Amino acid sequence: MMVIMINPVPPAGNAEEPPMNDHYLEDLEPGRRWTTGSVTIDADAIKAFARSYDRQPFHLDEEAAEATFFRGLAASGWQVAALSMGLLTENGVPFAWGIVGAGGEISWPRPTRPGDTLTVHVEVVDVTRSRSRPDRGIATVRNETRNQNGEVVQILVAKLVVPARRPAEATA
Repeated sequence: MMVIMINPVPPAGNAEEPPMNDHYLEDLEPGRRWTTGSVTIDADAIKAFARSYDRQPFHLDEEAAEATFFRGLAASGWQVAALSMGLLTENGVPFAWGIVGAGGEISWPRPTRPGDTLTVHVEVVDVTRSRSRPDRGIATVRNETRNQNGEVVQILVAKLVVPARRPAEATA
């Protein structure tokens, strides 16, 4: 049986801001944070994804995975990325144009295992209005996907195209 359970409500006691909906460049500032809901993944879901997209022994078979670098079954990083994106968009896309990527850097500092419950913690790092296109700007965000123990399993620093509510005069 494949199980991917999604909990759209942030964990109790979350002191961070709730997810943003339909926000514009002017609504963002460095240091703003929020947390998504959660998703739990099981071994069957890991294997099903791997059969379609990442056919490596440490994603497909518990016994074979024991003899690999991971020393056990591990989810594909691309599956973790897809699950993280699902969490980011699940309660409504936070920005007026949606999550429009303009580049980024991704890493997986530790494996995601069967039974892990993942939550994405988002922080706005930088906000810059475009000089050549004053109707938009770039927001740099750091997304940390963490497991139920608070361990970071994925880091994505992304540059996102975000619309401005009121275009400024072009400065270039």
